[in-house]
Formats: sequence, C-alpha cells, structure tokens
Amino acid sequence: MLLREFLSFDREHPDPVEDDRYLSQHDTSILRKKDLRKTRLTLEMLNSLRKAGDAREKEKTEELGLIRTMYATPPAEGQPPV
Repeated sequence: MLLREFLSFDREHPDPVEDDRYLSQHDTSILRKKDLRKTRLTLEMLNSLRKAGDAREKEKTEELGLIRTMYATPPAEGQPPV
C-alpha cells in the first residue's frame, strides 16, 4: 500500500490530514498461527476496496495532467501561450 492512502496533504492545511479511505477500526487482517482458513471477503470489504481503487485512479489521472503540463513542449516564440 502507498503512504498517500493513509495521509493526504492539502494546500490549505500544512499538517497531514487522515484520509477517509482507510479506517483502522475496520482492519481485521491480523492473523495468528492458529488461523488455518482464509479470510472471507464480505461485500462491504469489496466495496471499500473498489472505492480505494477508484480514488487511486482519480489521483493518478490528476498527477498525469500535472506531469503533461510540466513537460509539455514550450510554445514557439512569437505565439501566445495556450
């Protein structure tokens, strides 16, 4: 997992803010030696995984847009920027 899934930084708030996609009280993935069976995924777990994936995809597209503007070819001299 990525660190930014747990913490997010905002321009208005200089301190890190907890992300709502991960709730530690819902994390029941602690396994012990005597646990022999696989854990069963519930629909609620699958839905939260889907939401986290959707948020990750959205962040990735936003970052790609920023990268495209950063590394775009500069406009030719004499032409106004677009």
